[in-house]
Amino acid sequence: MSNSEQGMVRRFFDELDPVVFLFGALLTIGVIVAFFIDRDFVASGIDTVHGEMLSYMSWALLVIVFLIVVFLLYLIVGPWGRLKLGDEDPEYSFISFFSMLYSAGFAAGVVFWGPTEGLFYYADPNPLFGVEGSTSEAVPYAIQQTLFHWALPQLAVFTIMGIAIGYFAYNYDGVPLRVSSALTPILGKENLDGPVAKVIDILAVFATIGGVATSLGFIGSQFISGLEYQWGLNFGDIGVLVVVTTMTILFTFSMVLGVDRGIRRLSNFNMGLFVVLMLATFILGPSMFLLLLGSQAMGGMIGDFVTMSLYTGAGEGGTTWVEDWTVFYWAWALSWSPFAGLFIARISKGRTIREVAFTGIVATSAATIPWFTFVGGTAVYLQDTAAADFGAVIAGDAGAEVSGFILFDALPFGAILMVAFLVLVTTFFITSADSSTLAVSMMTTGGKESPSTINRVFWGIVLGLTAAILMILGGQDGTGALEQAVVITGAPFAIVCFLAMLSLIKNLSGTNGRVLFQEETVIYGSAKSKSDEPTTTAEPGDDD
Repeated sequence: MSNSEQGMVRRFFDELDPVVFLFGALLTIGVIVAFFIDRDFVASGIDTVHGEMLSYMSWALLVIVFLIVVFLLYLIVGPWGRLKLGDEDPEYSFISFFSMLYSAGFAAGVVFWGPTEGLFYYADPNPLFGVEGSTSEAVPYAIQQTLFHWALPQLAVFTIMGIAIGYFAYNYDGVPLRVSSALTPILGKENLDGPVAKVIDILAVFATIGGVATSLGFIGSQFISGLEYQWGLNFGDIGVLVVVTTMTILFTFSMVLGVDRGIRRLSNFNMGLFVVLMLATFILGPSMFLLLLGSQAMGGMIGDFVTMSLYTGAGEGGTTWVEDWTVFYWAWALSWSPFAGLFIARISKGRTIREVAFTGIVATSAATIPWFTFVGGTAVYLQDTAAADFGAVIAGDAGAEVSGFILFDALPFGAILMVAFLVLVTTFFITSADSSTLAVSMMTTGGKESPSTINRVFWGIVLGLTAAILMILGGQDGTGALEQAVVITGAPFAIVCFLAMLSLIKNLSGTNGRVLFQEETVIYGSAKSKSDEPTTTAEPGDDD
């Protein structure tokens, strides 16, 4: 072994947080092994816990996510938004920052569910609206519900964690860049290496691997389904392994290149292709109908936002619908919040709280809403007018991953659009995987911004193998069981996200918008001095 190789190995062991690394790795690998030994028993146990969690926690998830959205909107317009995450200049341009934030996992779900989700709400609308399914009356409500699920709320839980982690890590001396740091005022800076913080970071590793691997399994399934749908290529287990292994190599290569050369460049490419495919669908699809549909759905979502956020279906027979859809999405997003929050914190140094909050829930929503309106609206339009048949997908006889290919096959230049869709699926797979793997590497090294290559490659392999195993283990049954496990991990992170919000409120309200820390001062992102205690001499409305 050469000196450089010895140095890499030494760095790998020196940087590890052994407790978080070992427990996170053993927990993740243990679930994989358990599925192989007795998948039915594990699936049954997960299903039972999942049902109990929904029974007792569904209302809490709805309320917590709603409060987080309201708080972030206040940060955008209120005086606390002027505060910076650290006192340096931003590392990336706004376009690159936005592209990386959007591509860091969330966009993969947007691409996957874009052509599909509205179809389910068209066939089975939210009972809140009181409309009959599979009718023209249900069309705008289907898109309205989709926009609600994929705009502000899901993005809010990622953003609140990113702001809380970055704010305390970059503005307090000695606070590491890791998930438990979001609770610094509650845990105490001296207890960030204590047992409670360790448990939070271990659960963060497990939730990230489970949540991301499940989603990557979906994206991998979509890629393989596209090849089979368009060209009749049939993949067995070996083929699945080859496809996912190839993608794993690609995202590991991107990850090893680092944030600047790998993730940033690929994210910029993703967003360009995303916009091109979205506009092509709008132009080649029912353009005027989509404009009318989008306006009505958007207006409905804004007008009904509070009601939709807090609707539980109690007394109306809609409880199961809400749990199956809204609560499931919030819990899944919450299980992703540690990874997405940590990655957002990593790329947000030097930006104000207002910039991060605005980008996290407003700018990303501005990209998401047209996608679901144009792509999802076209699919619903084709189904409602019988111009295409998504019946097998709606009935569950075909996987949701097929919808995109049925959609583009019904449009002019369908073959070209399907190829572009496959490329987009692949590149979002890569950016989701490399950003999440970077986040897990940071979690298991005590918060280092640039973990060793060995650490990143290790977690990249674990993530890729987990995604491949999920696809091989039985598609709907295997993936569905882990989806439920991911929802279970999301429940405790509802509490973590809520406490992160309280931590920010506690700190920011106690300083009147002026924050002095032990080693550095952030006064709306300007002057420095040293002080052991915060000072409250400045008012929120003071000039810089």
